[in-house]
Amino acid sequence: MTEAELYSVYKGVYLSKAIYPPEALKYYEEFSFRKDDVIIVTYPRSGTIWAKEIVPLILSGGDPASVGTVPSWHRVPWLEVWTTRKLKLEQRPSPRMFASHFHYNMMPPSFFKTKPKVIYIMRNPKDVFTSSYYFFGSLLHLVKPGPLNEFLHKFLDGKVMFGSWFDHVKGWLSAEDKDRILYISYEEMIADLKNSLSRIAQFLEKPLEADVLKKIAEQCLFSSMKKNKMSNYSEAPREFVDQSKSEFLRKGIAGDWKKLLTEEEAEHFDAVYKEKMKDVKYKFVWD
Repeated sequence: MTEAELYSVYKGVYLSKAIYPPEALKYYEEFSFRKDDVIIVTYPRSGTIWAKEIVPLILSGGDPASVGTVPSWHRVPWLEVWTTRKLKLEQRPSPRMFASHFHYNMMPPSFFKTKPKVIYIMRNPKDVFTSSYYFFGSLLHLVKPGPLNEFLHKFLDGKVMFGSWFDHVKGWLSAEDKDRILYISYEEMIADLKNSLSRIAQFLEKPLEADVLKKIAEQCLFSSMKKNKMSNYSEAPREFVDQSKSEFLRKGIAGDWKKLLTEEEAEHFDAVYKEKMKDVKYKFVWD
C-alpha cells in the first residue's frame, strides 16, 4: 500500500493513520505535563526501547520489577499513539515517564509551558536508515520499504514516517531551555554504558551507587533485553508487528550500515548529510 493509503500528514510529517488517528492527536495536543515528567525523545530506531529499560530502572533505584512486570509500551507509553489515552496517565504518580518520536515543533502547548525533563537520544543516521529498512517491513501499518535505493532516497528526502531525520535532530538541538534536555547518543551508550547510565541518573537527580549502576547495566545489555518478554515486543499485538520478518530488537550494534549500503550509496548519504548538517555546531561521535 502507498503513503496516501496508509499515512496522514500531521504538521508536515507522515504518520500512520492506524496508530495516530485524529482522536489520539487531540489527546496529545491537550495533554497536561508536570514539571517532573521525564520524556524520552528519539527519531525512530535510535534507542527508544533501550531508554525505556534504563529510565524506569534508574528511577526505581534498580528494582528489576520496574521492567519485568509491565510491557514497555505501558511502562513508558508513547504520548501520541491511540492506545495511550486509555492508560489514565493523569492518575499516575510522579515522576511519570513517557516517550515520543515527534519533532520539537510538534510538541503540545503544555510541554513549552511546563518544561518537563527530556532525554534526547541520537544515532548515526546511516544505522537509523539500516534499522528502519528492516523494521518497516515488519510493521503492518507502514509502507513497505521496497527496493533499497528507492527507500534510501525516501529516507534522505524525509518522505518516510516521522519525516526527516535531519530536521528532527536539528530541531531538538535548537530547542530552548537546554538545561532541561540531556543529549546523548546511541554510540556513547554502546561504548560506555555505565558512564551513560551515570549521566542519565545525575540528570534525573537520582544518583546511584556504583553497585546499583552495575546491576542496571547488566539488566540493560541487549542480550538481557532480548530475553525480557516485557521489553522484546514478543507480547505485542500481532496486528501491530510481524517479528518473523524482523525482530523488534534486531542487533543493537553500531556500524551495521556497512553491511547494507554500497560504497556509492554511502558516499551519496555522506554528501546529503554534509549539506543538510553544515550549520550544526554539535559534535557527533560518528563524525
